[in-house]
Amino acid sequence: MTNSPLTPGIVPSRLPADRIARNFADHTPPLDGHEALVAADRCYFCHDAPCVTACPTSIDIPLFIRQIATGTAESAATTIWTQNILGGMCARVCPTETLCEEVCVREVAEGKPVEIGRLQRFATDRAMARGLHPFVRAPRTGKSVAVVGAGPAGLACAHRLALHGHDVVVYERRAKAGGLNEFGIASYKSTGGFAQAEVDWLLQIGGITIKTGVELGRDITLDGLLSTHDAVFLGIGLGGVNALRAPGEDKAGVTDAVDFIAELRQTTDLTTLPIGRDVVVIGGGMTAVDAAVQSKLLGAENVTIVYRRGQERMSASGYEQDHATSAGVRIICNAAPVAVHGNGAVREVEFGYMADTPAGLQPTGETFRLKADQVFKAIGQTLTGAPDGSTLEGGKIAALPARVWAGGDCTGGGEDLTVTAVAQGRDAAEDIHLALMGVAG
Repeated sequence: MTNSPLTPGIVPSRLPADRIARNFADHTPPLDGHEALVAADRCYFCHDAPCVTACPTSIDIPLFIRQIATGTAESAATTIWTQNILGGMCARVCPTETLCEEVCVREVAEGKPVEIGRLQRFATDRAMARGLHPFVRAPRTGKSVAVVGAGPAGLACAHRLALHGHDVVVYERRAKAGGLNEFGIASYKSTGGFAQAEVDWLLQIGGITIKTGVELGRDITLDGLLSTHDAVFLGIGLGGVNALRAPGEDKAGVTDAVDFIAELRQTTDLTTLPIGRDVVVIGGGMTAVDAAVQSKLLGAENVTIVYRRGQERMSASGYEQDHATSAGVRIICNAAPVAVHGNGAVREVEFGYMADTPAGLQPTGETFRLKADQVFKAIGQTLTGAPDGSTLEGGKIAALPARVWAGGDCTGGGEDLTVTAVAQGRDAAEDIHLALMGVAG
């Protein structure tokens, strides 16, 4: 995404360093001790609490909030981590407004839920700061498992397998572990290097070796892993990005939003990161919102999200949509890209209005153009390098050979969320453990 003669409008330092630092500070500051006690006191500690059912990892939310209320935050953290070993990051990035907090009795009765996410962060942050890792590895079983992908699913799987006494080797194609948590979320949601700190904390269980710069299909094969390990877990995510299928999308200034977010997350000095003056983001999910908001925070003057369906169909939550608009991002719905215009570099994007009919999306015949010197594609990702012997359904892994499991974004059966990936990795580890120990599932 570096500047070039073809993209003169994409430049760094649109804002002074102090302004950028403020813009990318912690979006939701942590609760202090008194605030946590006040927030915990609002919980009714419901029997058969709906918030537990709404949590993909089934954390005992009333229990951990009661533990905070009684001054035992470290115990609360253990309650969280027992179900969700990446509970610290999930407390930062989970769309709690559409999960646990949406069904909170306080939300239903008063329109103001218990702040479950912030309380979860309070407990896990406090326990990590005090060096607590409350898990002891079982005696070694002599079994070895390969985990491909060091994202949320792979890390959750690796930790649970190591906890059971298995030796785990994690193969990661990038230079760092963390996956989506490290490379794929807005910087203001996870500040201070927390993603890597959480990985380092997780590895304290022992028995896990991470090998970076190793890619399935290039450096290793599934057959090779099966010959050296007793089982394999695939948490390979989605490596490809869907095409716009509009003429001109190969022009300079048109970039994948996931690459922009990853570069931003790895840039130590954000004043050096080039950004356009007129930015258009195409898509309607969290990636689109994160790219758009961060463009605005870097100093883009005009940022517009364009989504092909109605706003109610956007996969980004209402809370995130409101956050985008409050940051100065415009959202245009029911419009799809027709062409990218410009002489070598993007200068405008042409869109056609769409109607959502029983026969599917249909163009209305009306078009409009948006000025743009930078365009981010956020229209979904695709699976790349599907392993031999796997069966795909809807572009994701649906069936695998013997001794191979999978979880996270590369599989179907859930939303593409960190918390869902953690649940799938954890549950796969339990299945793998039973299989390795000869216990019928």
